[in-house]
Amino acid sequence: MASHVTPLLNNLRKGTVPLRHFTGGAAPSAGFKLPDLPYDHGALAPVISGQIMELHHKKHHQAYVTNLNAALDKFSSAQSRGDTAELSALTNAIKFNGGGHVNHSIFWTNLAPKSQGGGEAPKGELAERINKHYGSLDNFITKFNAQAAGVQGSGWGWLAYEPSTDALSIVTLPNQDPLSTLGLVPLLGIDVWEHAYYLDYKNARPDYLKAIWQVVNWKNVTERFDAAKKK
Repeated sequence: MASHVTPLLNNLRKGTVPLRHFTGGAAPSAGFKLPDLPYDHGALAPVISGQIMELHHKKHHQAYVTNLNAALDKFSSAQSRGDTAELSALTNAIKFNGGGHVNHSIFWTNLAPKSQGGGEAPKGELAERINKHYGSLDNFITKFNAQAAGVQGSGWGWLAYEPSTDALSIVTLPNQDPLSTLGLVPLLGIDVWEHAYYLDYKNARPDYLKAIWQVVNWKNVTERFDAAKKK
């Protein structure tokens, strides 16, 4: 597989999407699958309605998976023909749809119903790091929301871990660009595409951002942080 596409596939495999969702070796054919949600579609209501969750998961995320697999099939065919122009053209489709699959797979696990610990504050070293770097969890949320609300158009807000400096940071990226392409480990991602909130919050992205912390699964975020530090 061409060198400019291989890193994108590696990012899909690298702890962001379970390996069970990847089959077929270096050039998979229909190898990525839509993961099941770890809760019912309506379990995050009223913060996120069941209608939005079902559309977001079954329609939007499924579209990224479908389009990623199609792009990879076309890439394999173009590679066998030696069609370098098509290989180059397909890179963007793989990045966009692969990023959409990665980002949403993280997002679903970053959330949890209140009955399953959603909204409970982080504990342990991650909590200590957040308090040390941002002053408090509330200060972190305020800063995160301000940056995520400022994303122009569509994109994501992330709490990221930088392995080389052992540091936390808040990062925003446009569209479906995956955080791992920057060498950062995604810990917590908040989708600020309008399809993630419009039916519930209309165009009031700040209201959505304020509410979503009620269902953030800090246990999952902490597990990602602990795993990243061990690598």
